[in-house]
Amino acid sequence: MTGTRTRQARPSSLRVFEIAQLVASSSQPVSLDYISRATDIPKPTAYRLINALVQGGFLLREARPKCYSAGDRLSALAVTVMSNSTLRGERRAILKTLVDQIGETCNFTTLVGTDLLFVDRVEAEWPLRVHLKPGSQVPIHATASGKLFLSQVPARVRRRVLHGAPLERLTAKTVTDPTVLEAELARIRKSKVATDDEGFLAGLIAVAVPVLGRNRSMIGTVAVNAPSARMNLSQALEHVPLLRRAASDLSRIYKRFQ
Repeated sequence: MTGTRTRQARPSSLRVFEIAQLVASSSQPVSLDYISRATDIPKPTAYRLINALVQGGFLLREARPKCYSAGDRLSALAVTVMSNSTLRGERRAILKTLVDQIGETCNFTTLVGTDLLFVDRVEAEWPLRVHLKPGSQVPIHATASGKLFLSQVPARVRRRVLHGAPLERLTAKTVTDPTVLEAELARIRKSKVATDDEGFLAGLIAVAVPVLGRNRSMIGTVAVNAPSARMNLSQALEHVPLLRRAASDLSRIYKRFQ
């Protein structure tokens, strides 16, 4: 009883952060009932704090009754923390080494809710390149990193993404058939390597591998992006060992802070 009273007596400001952290770490919208149980916050209080977060743009109220996901301001906050933390120097050094080895742009991404976010990106020294700033959100179904995350989320979340609404066609090569994409995701789950052959942007290819945290949970991806005029997909796949080495180095530094 003492522990319960202590938890319930914690200040509202701390409760707000606990709710935001819970929603941000979930791969699907979470209900008011779940938030109340997981944080040990009485439902009326949780509802009041959630409404404040929704009004502030930190949470989104989903179509399902009393379900919530990360809003734009919470996603931006997550990227800001990851981009400007003490990890940044080590992370950029690893990506810079990878870019020097491969000769093409490399990035580190993570997932907030069902949004794929670019946390860090080191550009290759080429005049022809695609500029995506840290904090950019890109489609989860049409990118190598997005498909890698999508292959690892629970089946119910994957079904919601694939079948909840028509998949957007971004280029002539974007896979929009849920059955075809599900088969590709099954292959990715086995190989732990995902590719994008001009499905996101015409003329751009990518290869991504996972970055693992404690308990081998996937916390991010490291990927190479290149114009297909300079590097075809087969050539990019030859760099998977270098990508895996960089992913292992990133995993090591992130485990120190978990």
